[in-house]
Amino acid sequence: MLDIYLYVFTTGFVWVLIGTAVGILVGAIPGLSGAVVISLALPTTYFMDGGDALLLLVSMYIGATTGGLISATLMRMPGTEAAIMTTLDGYPMAAGGQPARALGLGVLGSFVGGLIAWAILAALSPPLSLVAVRFGPYEIFAMTVVALTLIAAVSRGSLLNGLLAAALGALFSMPGIDPSSGSLRLTFGLSSLDNGFALLPVILGVLVLGQVLVDCENAGSPITERVRASARVSMRLRDLKTYAGTFISSSVIGSWIGILPGVGGTTASIAAYSVTKALSKTPERFGHGEERGIIAAESANNAGTVGALVPLITLGIPGSVITAILLGAMVIHNLNPGPLLFAENPEVAYTVIAGAFAANVAMLAIMWVATPLLSRLMYVNKFYLFPAIVVFCFIGAFTVSSRFFDIWVMLGFAVLGYVMAKARMPAGPFIIAYILTPIAETNLRSGLVIYDSSYLPLITRPVCAAFLALAAISLIWSLWSELKPARRQTEGGDTE
Repeated sequence: MLDIYLYVFTTGFVWVLIGTAVGILVGAIPGLSGAVVISLALPTTYFMDGGDALLLLVSMYIGATTGGLISATLMRMPGTEAAIMTTLDGYPMAAGGQPARALGLGVLGSFVGGLIAWAILAALSPPLSLVAVRFGPYEIFAMTVVALTLIAAVSRGSLLNGLLAAALGALFSMPGIDPSSGSLRLTFGLSSLDNGFALLPVILGVLVLGQVLVDCENAGSPITERVRASARVSMRLRDLKTYAGTFISSSVIGSWIGILPGVGGTTASIAAYSVTKALSKTPERFGHGEERGIIAAESANNAGTVGALVPLITLGIPGSVITAILLGAMVIHNLNPGPLLFAENPEVAYTVIAGAFAANVAMLAIMWVATPLLSRLMYVNKFYLFPAIVVFCFIGAFTVSSRFFDIWVMLGFAVLGYVMAKARMPAGPFIIAYILTPIAETNLRSGLVIYDSSYLPLITRPVCAAFLALAAISLIWSLWSELKPARRQTEGGDTE
């Protein structure tokens, strides 16, 4: 394992620097996201080694999460969703004449949160993989069901919209070769559909071009007030001692919430911020430039980002849209995501773990030195970037198989992505269901063959039963959470 860390910090560090820098650049521009840049970067990794490709993409993931704090602090407009809570105290502090201090606390919180989450990732992943590798087909099927239900349950908007998006993703994953019989299905006589829809055109269409179509409608939106950035970032080592409790508690909360599939860095930062405020002796200062508020939000969202890698590399369960894309990258590079990754490609698994550590080191250096330059990205109109994004999407879709059919597929899914956005259907459950449904189907069919077409082991085998119970609880809880406010509103109307 030591030789992997040496590689990551020598030859592989080039990919780490590139990925982290690009991620920070994109994260600092409001309206763009890590999902967009990672989707666009996927085609460039086709001719790379699988480990180097994941090193690049994971670094982009971590960089984009941190980059969001720049616009959140200086514009009150989070560059990424995970930086929403940073705006509450970051912008008031910056507007009060301390932008360097606000940015410094955010960068330091991101670094500490990433390191603590990396320690948890490095400690938990190997033993979890040893347990998971003993799972049979029914256990893996039950895990995918948990991932699908959790993602749909915690998705933005109504539970119905999340489930409907997941159902659409599952439906579009069906055309192609039946995993059991080997016969073609749902191809409608089109030979181009013999292998189904390629993953990359689907991702580029739904996540990137679909969002571009939506954003083009908002070209005339007003510009948010900006704060002039300082010439440097202000970080003090004594802050680590002064706010040690906030750093540690928020990072641990963020890490464990990040490990839960479907929750993500946004929820992690909200939870950590709320706990820090509740435990504070001066809660009234939060929302008015409180330093602990910035530290809690940024420590938790970066820890949640790294924590989401735990279920990805050990169980093959993506915890967010971006980790779903990382799962797709593994499939593209013929790597078995989940329990078999440590067994068949341990060097790749440990490269991801080492890359998470290296990306946090690179992030600290880049943010410390380049923040004055990066802060000028606030003045870049993202609409000027759309032509280049569209061109890269066309190039990326065509390079999959050098077929114009994949370009038409991308355009078709772009329309679908636009319709879903207008209907407030989240793209996350769609993409995750599209990737996980073939895995679930293959393992369910294999389990039926092994157990003589019996579904009973799904209930009698303890691990299967536990996973399915967790899936049922998450759906029931989400349904109850949605019905409860509606019921209160109805009762309130009746009382009046």
